[in-house]
Amino acid sequence: MKINWKVRIYNPQFWITLGLSIITPLFAYYGITGADLTSWYSVWTLIVNAASNPYILALMAVSTYNAILDPTTASVSDSSRALMYKKPKRDER
Repeated sequence: MKINWKVRIYNPQFWITLGLSIITPLFAYYGITGADLTSWYSVWTLIVNAASNPYILALMAVSTYNAILDPTTASVSDSSRALMYKKPKRDER
C-alpha cells in the first residue's frame, strides 16, 4: 500500500474529508446538531460515549478508510502519478 502521505498532509481538502468522516457518524448516530454542543462538557460526553460504542468506532473506521482511498485507482495505493507529486496538484484553469 503506497500512499503519498507527504502531499496529503498539506492538502486542506484531505483534512476536511478526514474530519467529516469522523464527525458525521457521530452526529448521525446520536441525532445531534451543532446547536446541541454548547459546552465542553457536552462535547466531552459525546467523545466518551462514542469511544465506548463499537458500532460508532466501526462507522468511523469505514468512513476514514473511504476518505483515504484514491477512487481513481483499482487498489488501495495512490496512482503512480500521484506518488510523484511533491505538493498537491492545482487546477490549471
